[in-house]
Amino acid sequence: MTGASTSLRLSPTLAFSTVVLTMFALIALVSLVALPQDPFDFITDEPLMPPAVGMWLGSDYLGRDVLSRLMDGTRITLFMALTATLLAHLIGDTLGLLAATRGGFVDTVLSRIVDIVLALPKIIVGLVVVAALGSSVWVIIGIASVVYAAGVFRIARALGNDLKEMDYIKLARSRGEGMGWILFGEMLPHVVRPLATDFAIRASFAILFMSSLSFVGLGVQPPMADWGGMARENLGGLSTNPLAAVAPALAIALVSIALNLLVDALDGDARH
Repeated sequence: MTGASTSLRLSPTLAFSTVVLTMFALIALVSLVALPQDPFDFITDEPLMPPAVGMWLGSDYLGRDVLSRLMDGTRITLFMALTATLLAHLIGDTLGLLAATRGGFVDTVLSRIVDIVLALPKIIVGLVVVAALGSSVWVIIGIASVVYAAGVFRIARALGNDLKEMDYIKLARSRGEGMGWILFGEMLPHVVRPLATDFAIRASFAILFMSSLSFVGLGVQPPMADWGGMARENLGGLSTNPLAAVAPALAIALVSIALNLLVDALDGDARH
């Protein structure tokens, strides 16, 4: 009875997160083929114009359509966050399981490198690297993937340490299986669920990290804009068209909350 009631209590959370994430995914897909206006075109001579017919979120600080830029920014933000998270897991999962399986010198060296990365403030690392290499989409993705791969490494290593003494791992070794098969054929299928949970949480972290870089002017550069960049460049218009800055900030909050609620809902369902 307790399990059934818990499942019912969690279902609105799961529904909310699913609807929000699906909505933003659809917006990103639609932005590839159709937008209300050209997101880089100066539609009106009135900057930060309040919402009106044909410009449902008004104009930004240069007179561009906020709705079109928000949709385009959704595509850029989600692409960057998901790509960085995917790369972080490819690096972190592979090295973490390898460290757990090999042990010894390999484990010690990789763990010390990860400790150093985790000890550095993420936003400071981002600022230094961007200042040195310049700001581009792929530089920002690279920074985020390396920074978050360290956290993924620790999770994968801990999971790998629990598995490496299992009979089926020992059997695979006795058969002479290569390290690639042991890592991805034997270990990975048994840790997919916790790593998938981490993927969702890590994606929300990536969105916040990249938006923070853009908010201080070191993220995606104009005329492109992600959510953080849109919020920064339109802060001066809070009194005339607050939606120009509030809408991207709300998008960041909604997607981050939805990702975390999705993980909570799925974990609760798994426990019961």
